[in-house]
Amino acid sequence: MGKPIKIRAKLKGDIAEVKALLPHNMESGMRRDADSGELVAAHYISDVTVQHNGETVLQAYWGTAVSKNPYVAFSIRGAASGDVIKVSWIDNESDSSETEISLK
Repeated sequence: MGKPIKIRAKLKGDIAEVKALLPHNMESGMRRDADSGELVAAHYISDVTVQHNGETVLQAYWGTAVSKNPYVAFSIRGAASGDVIKVSWIDNESDSSETEISLK
């Protein structure tokens, strides 16, 4: 299991402003190891999913061009206090992480 996702969300009226940091090394497969000179195998987040009360509201498919520890920010309309926001990812080696928060 990957490191936990860090999420913050603010509710402004019926709009939830969500910010998430997804800790991951994000290797592109093009970098060489400094000691051995061998290519470091590609290891990157391939799928990101955001759910609002169990309904998928954002689905992203990433590749090797995304930086280490990616940060995402987005808004969700129709949110209310007590709603649950869940962010999850899966990488190309089937590692995963998910975190959920309840809006206040």
